[in-house]
Amino acid sequence: MPRKAKNYDELELKDDFMFGMVMRNPKYVKPFLEAILKIKIRKVVYPESQKAIDLSANAKGVRLDVYVEDDQNTVFNLEMQTTHKKDLPKRMRYYQGMIDLNILNKGESYCNLKKSYVIFICTFDPFGEGRHIYTFCNTCQENTSLTLNDDAVKIVLNTKGTIDDVSPEMKRILDYIEGKGASDTFTRELENAVQSVRQNEDWRRDYMTLQQEYQERFQEGKIEGKIELLAHDFHLTVPEIAEKLLLSEDEVQ
Repeated sequence: MPRKAKNYDELELKDDFMFGMVMRNPKYVKPFLEAILKIKIRKVVYPESQKAIDLSANAKGVRLDVYVEDDQNTVFNLEMQTTHKKDLPKRMRYYQGMIDLNILNKGESYCNLKKSYVIFICTFDPFGEGRHIYTFCNTCQENTSLTLNDDAVKIVLNTKGTIDDVSPEMKRILDYIEGKGASDTFTRELENAVQSVRQNEDWRRDYMTLQQEYQERFQEGKIEGKIELLAHDFHLTVPEIAEKLLLSEDEVQ
């Protein structure tokens, strides 16, 4: 059963829709990335092609929360994660693969793959070590000083970290996402951005439409599950299933 959708006026930065709307603005995503990576970014750009933002045409229906590039052709994918699922590492691997497929055209050299960061912001500690940040790069197990240099980096942020392992600025951002309130200039700016999104009637309608689509997909999934159960476990024919579920035979087929 899907979780009951939040009222639009209750959305926080940690909610996917709100996070995506706020981080559309370079004013917020640029300092956010700089705090995570401890680097200066001259500017961020949003790809003109919407396929870089929405990869929902693929089989798993992936929709990226935030996808931006900097002026050095580095790609950043930011994802908010509020549900603790055991498949998080493979989820990151899948996102990385989809991003690479999106970057590289058919027949193009692998050398043209851009450096990429897949960053998951979690409201839970997926590894149980109390860290605020976990950074993963491909290294040789026999010699950990030897790296693969494939320019793919995966970072997991944890709002419930307890170790003193990030800058005070990053800690305040994670605390704000955790719901502890704005405590400096940047988190107050984030709070103002959240309030601004809540007041945007166009985005309110977008959110309601999206929730309706999710509900419809869930209902479709329930029907598909019943059809599969009746066909494979009870060995009913297409006409029998159609009669039982009040569907046409074409819909069952």
